[in-house]
Amino acid sequence: MNDTTPAAPRVPHGPRYEIGPRLREPAEFLLELLRNRGETLAVAESLTGGLVLATLTDIPGASDVLRGGVVSYATDLKAGVLDVDAALLAAGGPVQAEVAAQMAVGVARSCGATWGLATTGVAGPGPADGHPAGTVHVAVAAADDRITPVTYLDPDLVDLAAAGADRAAVRASSVRAVLRLACDTLHAHM
Repeated sequence: MNDTTPAAPRVPHGPRYEIGPRLREPAEFLLELLRNRGETLAVAESLTGGLVLATLTDIPGASDVLRGGVVSYATDLKAGVLDVDAALLAAGGPVQAEVAAQMAVGVARSCGATWGLATTGVAGPGPADGHPAGTVHVAVAAADDRITPVTYLDPDLVDLAAAGADRAAVRASSVRAVLRLACDTLHAHM
């Protein structure tokens, strides 16, 4: 039998998280970790446009820990709703690690959550604000300002985006990146 299904684009692979005898995806692990700790989560998204929230809410029991989220696709919403420094946005635009960090703190505070996640970047297919497609910044922060920003630039995704590949690959990789960062951050703060 000839399988004509196109191969999925290469995306970064991080560790899988083991709980007991089973392996679980990062979203399931994150929700279980938060539930066990009695903590809550909020999400601020730009380039992912709600995909992080959708991934989390696909899991039964997400409402135990997920407080809510904000899709701040427009730059002015990052300042107005998430309390990102307007001068920072004016000076360097929305595609910065510090913007992601401030988005994460802002959403945690505005939603009354223990932790906030954030994504911002360029999904493509072309560049934006001087950044190539595939440039993504994700952050995890606690409402009390413990911040773990990560600059995430994957050359494979930049190449895929430059070649006209579906921007869905960049967005899906961004979701995985922020969920894995959240798992690693919370696990480190046990």
